[in-house]
Amino acid sequence: MYPLIVLIISAAGVFAGLHPSAAAERSPEVQEIIDRVDRLYRSDTSYGEIEMTIITPDWRRRLRMKIWTEGMDKTFLYITSPKKDAGIATLRIGTEMWNYFPRINKVMKVPPSMMMGSWMGSDFTNDDLVKESSLLRDYSARLINPEGADTDHYHIELIPKRDTPTVWGKIIVTVRKDDYIPVRLVYFDERGRKMRVMEYKDIRLFGDRKLPAVLVMTPLNKEGHKTIIRYLDVRFNIKPDRETFTLRNLQRKRR
Repeated sequence: MYPLIVLIISAAGVFAGLHPSAAAERSPEVQEIIDRVDRLYRSDTSYGEIEMTIITPDWRRRLRMKIWTEGMDKTFLYITSPKKDAGIATLRIGTEMWNYFPRINKVMKVPPSMMMGSWMGSDFTNDDLVKESSLLRDYSARLINPEGADTDHYHIELIPKRDTPTVWGKIIVTVRKDDYIPVRLVYFDERGRKMRVMEYKDIRLFGDRKLPAVLVMTPLNKEGHKTIIRYLDVRFNIKPDRETFTLRNLQRKRR
C-alpha cells in the first residue's frame, strides 16, 4: 500500500524537456515515480479497511476485509464479511504466501505458479492483493509519449525483466504530473494485446495523504466483468501487533 512524497519541482521541468529515449537514459526520476506507485498505500507500516465488489453478468458479490502491511515484504489480510467468508485470511512474507480457510480449518501455501491466479474469484490476482512482485524491482521503466497523450500526465512503459515471473508483456502506467498519483495501469499480454485496465478514482485525504479511494479493475477479455476496491480507511506508521505477520495469526479466532 504506499507513501506519496512530492518530488523536487525541477524534476517536472527535466521530464518536460526530455525526448523519450533521453528520459529512458535519465531513469532515476522515472524510477522514483514507479517506486511511488509501488508504495502508494504502503509505508513503514500501514492498516486499511477495504470493500471489494466483484461484478459479473450473472451475479454480484461484496467482501469487506482488513489489511496490514510492513514495508514491501509483509502483508496480512482477513475477510470480515459476508459471514460465509469471514475469517478467510492471507499472509505474505517475502516471496511466500499462505491462505487460511476456517471452514476446513486448513492453511494452504500458495505456489509461485498461482500468484497470477484470481483472488477469491475477483479480477485481481493474488499478486495484486499482496504485492509479491514490485513494479520497480521486476520491470524496466522508460518514459514514453503515446499518440494523443495530454500534457497533464506522464506515461511510463514497464517491460518485465528476464527473470520476472509474470504473464504480462508490458504495463503502461499513467500518472498525474502535478502530484504523481496514478490514474491508470494498462496491462498487455506477450503479444501486445490489451488484457485489463486498472483505474484509480475518487482521490481523497486519508490523514495527511492524498490517495485514490477507489480502484476499478476491468478485464478486457471478459465482457461484463469488473472488480471495484474501495478504501474505507487507511492509516500509516501504525504499530502492528508482534503476531500480525505470523502463520499463527492466520488461524486466530476473531470476533
